[in-house]
Amino acid sequence: MDGVNLPAEPDEARAELERQWGPWQPRTTAQALDHVARLHPDRPFVVNDDQVLTYAQTAARSVRLAAGLHAAGVRSGDHVAVILANFAETILLKFAVARLGAVSVSINFLLRGDDLRYVLRQSHSKILITMDQFRDLDYLAELDDLTPGWEGPPCDELPDLERVFVFPTGDGTRSGPSSLEDLIALGSEISGEEVLELTSNVDPESTSDLLYTSGTTGRSKGVMLHHDAVVRTAYASAYTRALWDRYRILHALPIYHVFGYVEATIGVLFVGGSVVPHTVFDSDKMLTAVERHQPDEIMCVPAMTLGLLEQAAQKHYDLSSLSTLFSSGAAHAPEMWTSMTERFGVSRLFTAYGQTETTASTMCTHPGDPLDRLHRSNGTIKPAGAAGDPTLGGVLAVYKAVDPITREEVPRGEVGELLARGPGMTRGYFDKPEETAALFTEDGWLRTGDLGRIDKNGYLALTGRQKESYRFGGELVQPGDVERVLLEHPGVAEAYVMGVPHPRFGEVGCACVVPAAAYAVEEADLIEFCRDRLARFKVPARVLFMRSEDLPRTVTGKVQKFRMTDQVTALVECTTPGAPETP
Repeated sequence: MDGVNLPAEPDEARAELERQWGPWQPRTTAQALDHVARLHPDRPFVVNDDQVLTYAQTAARSVRLAAGLHAAGVRSGDHVAVILANFAETILLKFAVARLGAVSVSINFLLRGDDLRYVLRQSHSKILITMDQFRDLDYLAELDDLTPGWEGPPCDELPDLERVFVFPTGDGTRSGPSSLEDLIALGSEISGEEVLELTSNVDPESTSDLLYTSGTTGRSKGVMLHHDAVVRTAYASAYTRALWDRYRILHALPIYHVFGYVEATIGVLFVGGSVVPHTVFDSDKMLTAVERHQPDEIMCVPAMTLGLLEQAAQKHYDLSSLSTLFSSGAAHAPEMWTSMTERFGVSRLFTAYGQTETTASTMCTHPGDPLDRLHRSNGTIKPAGAAGDPTLGGVLAVYKAVDPITREEVPRGEVGELLARGPGMTRGYFDKPEETAALFTEDGWLRTGDLGRIDKNGYLALTGRQKESYRFGGELVQPGDVERVLLEHPGVAEAYVMGVPHPRFGEVGCACVVPAAAYAVEEADLIEFCRDRLARFKVPARVLFMRSEDLPRTVTGKVQKFRMTDQVTALVECTTPGAPETP
């Protein structure tokens, strides 16, 4: 069943994109918004059940928020932390921060405790904008625990944090904290013309975002993205997938991830399209939204895709507007792709490969690719049209696979470590020079840490990871974060966490624990202990108890996790007693 506005050929949509946006002019995200707002002021940009923001309204409201931030002392290069779900205000704040040349620090709203303290402190955030409550988390109570007196002047725990503004999403019973309306009122004396002048003077090569991602070792790292890379990568996504005029994307992907931010929110700008963000994934509400808001595409991670497939099999929905489903971020069961075409009636399917460090996906399947390509690969290099780098043949990134030991490039079809190069790459991790140096080879290639083979047609098949992190439903988990918490329990002597395959979530966490002597501890106890201290996606689904002498070790006594993973995968059935229903 074709989408309502599906062009006859992808070439037609790409040609129109090139006509509108070529030759390439570097812009910040806010400058790109203003350009589209001048072209299509009355078109809807942000759509949800409660409101519709046109491009003109989005631009105007982001100007007022920028004025408030400027009055609060935010200047070029300052860091503004945001803990918000997928509300319209989240998108407005992205553009507001960009207008001042400040840096948006998008924080995973599931973080709590020490994880949250670490990101706020390490990012040197000057302003924090947070929800008061969301789902079962009380963010103001978290701040009370992290830094008592946060409503006052800077404190020792977070010395850079000067002001906190609260977006009410809960019951609103707590009075005192400054609100977003207070922020806007702060800027009432600053004219729109002053803000627009600041916007026009921001360098597209400057840092736009810090997006925190877990690395292979140590604590999470703030990936520095710059404006031109974000805008170019979003254009390349629109160009590769051949989006057409007024294209509309529905998703529940958090905007603190590049998938929901770059590929969806910024991506639709280039066709004067709309984004329909959901704050929580609910398969029935998502499919009901298709009936109400008539999107062309649903964008999701495989765990969401599976939930949508199951829901569509149980209840009838009018999905006639859909032409496209973009599912990426973890492995798919092969039969899922056939099910998507049958249950959703879509004619276009996409999956992709990329990282936060590459400013979203750099490889993607193409319109018209056969199902076996989706079964067996993560796509091929994305053409970028006007946004491409001529020195790289008109793309934003190129890849090669190298032998992990010799560092020599391996022949096509053989497994190697994937290295990437191009103008879309991050310039490094904020305030982490050693980790930044380790991210790149001496000749400037970015080390992805992933293993894969690139076939003779240029299509990538991932085969594993050198790094120990794993993805639960699209969320990256650093095992060390979970291990530190487990080791706080008096019944745990040793703890090792790894990801094991799961049909719904891609991977789930499994903790191998050596109990402390003479201490009785149960699997459910440890899962609950983690649940009280960690974000949902970090809570292990299983806990296995082992003897220390049975763990595979090197001659120096270090546990060999790659051998443990093989053993654990064979032992663990894919049941998830500790996992949440959604990532």
